[in-house]
Amino acid sequence: MPAERVSMRKTHEVLRLHFDLKLKQRQIARSANLSQSTVHEYLRRFTAAGLSWPLPEQMSEPELEAALFPNDPKPERAPARDLPDFADIHKELQEHKHVTLQLLWEEYRATHPDGYRYSQFCHRYQQWKYQRDVVMRAGSWLR
Repeated sequence: MPAERVSMRKTHEVLRLHFDLKLKQRQIARSANLSQSTVHEYLRRFTAAGLSWPLPEQMSEPELEAALFPNDPKPERAPARDLPDFADIHKELQEHKHVTLQLLWEEYRATHPDGYRYSQFCHRYQQWKYQRDVVMRAGSWLR
């Protein structure tokens, strides 16, 4: 599994701690708040890129990133998914005592195969329900 992608500023700090202060990878990981495997991977990529320390002053952050990650695509955002109709889901749960969120999720996945997995489905339903309850409670005193 590839190491997590961090900012080039943090990568530069990892290199500085390693080369200037001669810290061990475990110390660098603690100092930079990274995993030890990420520190190891960055140092490995630095060596594989044929770079030397200190970096040339004219080397920009995008150039350093291109040297360390030559063929790595930029991380992409997850595609947007169709939100379930939570009002309808809530209504079904209220009206039918044998209907469960699991059953409604299975129906949702049957019509949206690339839709949310069960945990996200439940989490988003709970968020929707909480926002709905807050609005209902806030407006009820106006009557």
